[in-house]
Order: sequence, then structure tokens, then C-alpha cells
Amino acid sequence: MASPPVPAEESVLPIPCKVNLRLAVGDRRPNGYHDIDTFFIPLPEPADTMRLRRFDEPGDIDFTCSDPELETDDNLVVRAYRAYADATGYSPRLDVHLTKHIPHGAGLGGGSSDAAALLRYLNDRAGDAGLSTTDLARVALTLGADVPFFLLGGPAMATGVGEALIPADPGLAGWFAVVVCPAARVKTAWAYAALDAARAFPAKPGASLLTSVFDTNKRAFCVTGAPMRNDFEKVVFAAHPELGRVKERLLALGAAGALLSGSGSAVFGLFRQRQAASLALAFLTGSGPRAYLAPL
Repeated sequence: MASPPVPAEESVLPIPCKVNLRLAVGDRRPNGYHDIDTFFIPLPEPADTMRLRRFDEPGDIDFTCSDPELETDDNLVVRAYRAYADATGYSPRLDVHLTKHIPHGAGLGGGSSDAAALLRYLNDRAGDAGLSTTDLARVALTLGADVPFFLLGGPAMATGVGEALIPADPGLAGWFAVVVCPAARVKTAWAYAALDAARAFPAKPGASLLTSVFDTNKRAFCVTGAPMRNDFEKVVFAAHPELGRVKERLLALGAAGALLSGSGSAVFGLFRQRQAASLALAFLTGSGPRAYLAPL
């Protein structure tokens, strides 16, 4: 009986998430994408974990996931492997198991971060077939607008559809984020369509809006000179008022600012001190939703 093949390398990669400290959504392009102006910041929690076994011989990817629903050929990890193989010809036999902790449909970029981690892993091992930083970013963009940001590995301002990146310091060293992940899931395509519809048919003057109390942050708080802002809040909070209540709760618990991340459903608050953040985390976790504490 032949012995099972021995991998040339076994690796474990932590996969960070992101929040948007600002997200202004512009007009819809003819190709269906929207221009955005955003400030991405990576967070170490919540995080996925990717376990890889790489073999010397060429082959394909064998992908498994802790969430069976994500175990498909359409998963961004599988698509990233095949996009990289198409671009470079480098396609080692790879066994990948992804343990998901970053919720999907939460606006935290988990799938994009997973894809970027695999692209970086492959490029580091491709030798002469490896891509330049620019070319790797081009491959990443074919997978999703957030994927190039995760290749960067640090905070950045982004414009275009999110691909025009400028590394930037948000000035939050020593701060803490509390990220709350309610059970609700928000589909990005729905959020953009709802925002377009809200702009095309604005509410009549004087109309009562459920989200009126969420239009601003209650406290003046700026990031690199720009106020925290997320254009999706009005439509998302109208459809999921419990998310607006999470934001209000974070502010009541002492957050200097709080915001929906991406198109939601995650909501985060920024705290100057760990003790205040830890108390908020304990309170929010006790009230039901998953919550995480992450240093900035």
C-alpha cells in the first residue's frame, strides 16, 4: 500500500477583517458599479483562519470550509486560486481548510480578505512566475473591489470602485474598536439598489423617517479631518432598525463614534480606552449579538 503524499509545506494564516471609517457612495456607473470614497482600516478581530497544505506537484485546489454552505467552486478562495493560476501558470496542488469567524453579509470583507490571503500566499511561492505588486492587484480586482485593499496590509483611503488606494494613517493608534455582528445579514447588491432608489425618490419634506436619529454620530468625531459617515445607514437602518439601535447603544456606552461598516450588518464603535471598550463588549455580548474587541 502506497504511503499518502507528504506536503512540502503546511501553513496557518490568520485572516483579518476591515471596517469603513467613512463610506460615501457616488453615482452608479454604466457598468453597474458605484464610485465610492472610503477609508478602510484592517482589524485583527473577528478573524478567519486558513490552513494550507502545499504539495510539490502541480494540481488543483481542494477546498473545505467550516461553513458547508460556503464550500463551493464559487467561493472567493477557489476563484482566487484559479485566477492566479490563469495569470501565472503556477498551480500547485493545494489543500485548504477555511474556518470562518468573520460573518458573511456583515460588511467586514471576510470573503475578500480570504481571497487576498491566498493570492499573497501563492505569489510568495511562485518564484519567477510571481507577479509584481501592480499586476497582483489587477488580478485581485477581478475578484472584488475590496480584495486589493487586503493585499495592501494597512489602513488606506480608496476611491474609484475601491481600487484606487492611498495608504493613510487614521491617527487612532492606541484606540480600540468594538465590532458588533447581529444576526441580520445585508446583501450588498440590495443595499446599493435601495440607496439608488432612495436617491431617485427622496422622502417628502417633513416626512417622518425611522432613521432620522441615525443620520449623524451624535458627537462630533472625525477621522483624518473627515467626519465618520456611511451613506448606507439610512436605507439599511430603515430595513433593519435593530442595527440602528446597536449604533445608539455603542454611543450610549461611551464610544467616541459609531458607524455601520460597509453595507452592513456589522456596526462598530471607537473607544479611547480599553476599559471602556471592554465594558461595552461585556454589555453587548450579554444582550445577544456576537461582539469583538480589536486594538487599532
